[in-house]
Amino acid sequence: MTSFLVIGAVNTIFYYGIYSILIYISLDYKAAVFVATIIGVIFSFKTFGKFVFNNEDTSLIYKFLFVYFILYVCNITAIYLIDLELKNLYISGFVATLCCAVLSFVLNRWYVFKEKKG
Repeated sequence: MTSFLVIGAVNTIFYYGIYSILIYISLDYKAAVFVATIIGVIFSFKTFGKFVFNNEDTSLIYKFLFVYFILYVCNITAIYLIDLELKNLYISGFVATLCCAVLSFVLNRWYVFKEKKG
C-alpha cells in the first residue's frame, strides 16, 4: 500500500499537471481529461505494474486500458457534478482526480494486477 501511495502521488501530480495546463490554455475539460488520461496511461502502466503490484506482464495493457476508460468516464462525470457547485475547473478537477485515484487503486488491484491463485 505504501508503494501505491508514493507511485500514485507521482502519477496523480503528473496527471493533474497536464490537466491544469490544458485547462489553462482553454481546452474543454472533457478534452483535457482525455489527453491527460492518454498520457497518464502511458506513464502509469509501467509504474503501477512494476513498482506497486510487482507485475510486468505487458499483456495486461488491455485490462489497464479498460480501467482507464472507466476512470475517464468517472472523472468527467465527477468534474461536471462538482463544477456545478464550485464553478472552478481547477478545484473540481483536483477533487475528481483524488476520487479517481482511489478508484484506480481498487480497479488495478482487483482487476488488472490481481494475483493469480495457485
